[in-house]
Amino acid sequence: MVHAQQHEHDESFMRMALAEAQVAAAAGEVPIGAVVVHEPIDRGTRRSLAEPRVVARAHNLRETLRNPAAHAEHLAMEAAARELDAWRLTDCTVYVTLEPCIMCAGLMHQARISRCVYGAPDQKAGALGTLYQVHADERLNHRFEVTSGVLADESTALLQAFFRSRR
Repeated sequence: MVHAQQHEHDESFMRMALAEAQVAAAAGEVPIGAVVVHEPIDRGTRRSLAEPRVVARAHNLRETLRNPAAHAEHLAMEAAARELDAWRLTDCTVYVTLEPCIMCAGLMHQARISRCVYGAPDQKAGALGTLYQVHADERLNHRFEVTSGVLADESTALLQAFFRSRR
């Protein structure tokens, strides 16, 4: 029962990230979107203390801002930190339509997120399972859970349509 409910939550929040990706595409940005969800957990019982709530949403803005760090998940984590008034995002899950790169996976590590859920794998830069496993590297002082492939077909189709229209 818990697993099915988590899957429903994951799909719902990933649809929000996909909506952000569509905003990016409409602006001429690579269509990647992200959502950060905060769900405080009691450390002793591992039970939720509150309903999960979206604390930040973002989409790629690299072209718009002319900033190489303006990846969707990077911007969303920065906004979440401002919203929560904390650099530690320990009770947060980052939902992103494309597997994070090394920079974004590193920021997830530094922010101490609890979990990342992504849609499509990134064969060229994926750092949460495809090319690297930043989330599970035992040499680092923080590890986090990763769920991959949530609405991967939709994420992939959006990216493919965007790049096809550019050719």
